[in-house]
Amino acid sequence: MASFTHATPERCAQLGRALTAAGLDWSDNGRQDNPSRLTYTVTDPHGRTWRISPVTNFQIAPSSPARIWQASSGGLATSTAVLSARKMAQHIRDVAP
Repeated sequence: MASFTHATPERCAQLGRALTAAGLDWSDNGRQDNPSRLTYTVTDPHGRTWRISPVTNFQIAPSSPARIWQASSGGLATSTAVLSARKMAQHIRDVAP
C-alpha cells in the first residue's frame, strides 16, 4: 500500500521556503493532514501554473530520500522528475518559456 509519511510538516515547510526563496508565488491547499491530497499551486515567472504534490513511497529512491516532490504544468503538458524542494523551486523558476 502506498504511503505519504515522508511528506512531513518539516518537508512541507522546506518546500515553502524554497519556493519563496526562488521568488515564486505559491499557495497550498492546506491538506498537510492528508498528504495524499496535498497540492501546492505555483506560478512561474512566465505566468504558467504548476501543481506540486508529494509522490508515493514507491517513487522515492532510497539513495535520494529528499526527492519527494513532483510537479506538472498544463501550460507545458509535462511533469517533472521527482525532485527535492530546492531543485523543484529552481526548475520551476528556470524553465524556459
